[in-house]
Amino acid sequence: MEPQFWQNRWRNGQIGFHQASVDRNLRRHWPELSLGEAHHVFVPLCGKSLDLLWLRDQGHAVLGVELSARALEDFCRENGVPARRRTQGDFDVYEAENLELYRGDFFKLTPSLLGAVDAVYDRAALISWAPELRSAYADHIATIVRPGTQMLLITLEYPQAQMSGPPFCVPRDEVERLYSPRFQIREVARQDILASEERLQSLGVTTLFEVCYYLVRQ
Repeated sequence: MEPQFWQNRWRNGQIGFHQASVDRNLRRHWPELSLGEAHHVFVPLCGKSLDLLWLRDQGHAVLGVELSARALEDFCRENGVPARRRTQGDFDVYEAENLELYRGDFFKLTPSLLGAVDAVYDRAALISWAPELRSAYADHIATIVRPGTQMLLITLEYPQAQMSGPPFCVPRDEVERLYSPRFQIREVARQDILASEERLQSLGVTTLFEVCYYLVRQ
């Protein structure tokens, strides 16, 4: 979606995508990645997710990127994070212990800014992109991470005609199309979550699966 769309969503408090607790799939499946402590984890389009704190609590150094300053300011205020603010290139950076949050355009993030990350966590980034923008997003992820980087990717599958999105339906064949040229892909979980998503039911969605993948940059 266009940047102004997301700025307006944050400004107007239309953030149904934000979860008030740590994601259940992150808790369940992150430990299965071959990571120890003190690794660097990248979270694209991080919003004010509590997953950032959970990842840091596992001993990781966490770097997030987010378009909305409101999201990052709310994250720091609501969680008592004493972040220092500085400017680096095209980004405003909110920096705390083992946590760097870059406010700016994801596509301006470079390998030198990102550094050598060990893993990527994508819960709500890929499914936020309209179909015509997904290839550019996946291509940029592949460009800024090094071979061997692992990724936990969480998608949604539902009849796209029943809801315009975001969040968008990203089926298995789309994940393969986007990532298989440069990543190994393995589906690790598929769960029917329709019963717990009253908001999406109210929009007319009749089938809804949450799907988790492990990817490794080749």
